[in-house]
Amino acid sequence: MCCKTFRTVIVVLGMMISGGATLAGPLSVSWLPKAPKLATPTGQVIRVATVEQLFKAAGDVRPGGTILVADGHYRMPRYFELTTDRVTLRSASGDRDKVVLDGVESRHGELVGLRACKDVMIADLTIQNIRYNGFKFNSNHGVQRATIRNCVIHNIWQRGVKGVRVPKDNPSVKPPKDCCIEYCLFYNDRAKTFGDDPTDTAESFNGNYIAGIDVMHADHWTIRDNVFFRIHGRTGEARGAVFLWHDSVDCVVERNVIVDCDSGICLGNSSRGAGTNIHCRRCIVRNNFVVRCHENGILADYTADCLIAHNTIHDPASRLKRLIRLVHDNSGLAVVNNLLSGPPVRIETQSTIQIEGNITRDSSASFVDAAGGNLHLTGNAPDGLGHAARIARVKADFDRVRRRTLTDVGADQRR
Repeated sequence: MCCKTFRTVIVVLGMMISGGATLAGPLSVSWLPKAPKLATPTGQVIRVATVEQLFKAAGDVRPGGTILVADGHYRMPRYFELTTDRVTLRSASGDRDKVVLDGVESRHGELVGLRACKDVMIADLTIQNIRYNGFKFNSNHGVQRATIRNCVIHNIWQRGVKGVRVPKDNPSVKPPKDCCIEYCLFYNDRAKTFGDDPTDTAESFNGNYIAGIDVMHADHWTIRDNVFFRIHGRTGEARGAVFLWHDSVDCVVERNVIVDCDSGICLGNSSRGAGTNIHCRRCIVRNNFVVRCHENGILADYTADCLIAHNTIHDPASRLKRLIRLVHDNSGLAVVNNLLSGPPVRIETQSTIQIEGNITRDSSASFVDAAGGNLHLTGNAPDGLGHAARIARVKADFDRVRRRTLTDVGADQRR
């Protein structure tokens, strides 16, 4: 395992919500690998140290330029948007905890957006305290090959990352393709309340309109190496920490750690808009650690030709018994070689599903730190957890170690 650290401790108090107890105390993720440092920027470099300079830089930066933000706490008065190709916005120090873009005083409900641009990267900083969307992909105006890297997304009360619907009646606007969300930390201090979001009322979503990543029409997206912690709706019915839907295709969700969220990884949901028959096609969910996500650990709902493989999901006391849940039409779905520490796969579909090699048993004693989300297998984990033949689309494990021909079930392969 990598000796570098990703983030030593997330300090938030323990709490109780509908559906059971969450982790009492802080979540330590010191065992996760750190994001590799970015190279020194070349080309135009604009250094900013005030809110005014930051907004001016967004208008002045040329294609290929970099905006370097000095360490500091930036109280954002309004929505901030990037619209230039090949721009990088990043902290000058590379320390994501030392540059904070704070929406607590913003007159708008969205914090940082991308519009009509491609090859943009935002890295090494924190965004926090906004009513609606933290990072907004305005996909209806064309956003391609964007990357959110090594950022903290904190107390965002609708969506940490939002990708909006692409209009089908305008073929000139292409779905957002080849985007990447990696090495980010999504967390909230507490469950959402009515006071956080005036649009999320008892008559609408009852305080549960909240998720980590929510993207429609995602095309070849990669969502990897992120941590999601305590993404909770008011009554424990939030959307997914990762939620892909509305004609998302060829996406990969891998090596994420999801702890104490209402829902973990959701490929689709039961609601379909006009013209949408399948939410996700040929998407892969592999090598993820998912802990105590009572609504759904991993969900497949209106999918086609997707793969859910080599994930480790821990929730022995799951009230709803939805560690892996298959709902409605899921033609061509394969659920293979997953380690379910708790109830077995919940099948609520008439589709023919390839379900093989999965192990179902309470494996609490076999994990390094089940409560804290570290579902690596201990050295004394029993061989009875199961072995399986390596499959072509999961060649490595959670730690990026190549899987042996006969490998362990679940995300971690013992050394």
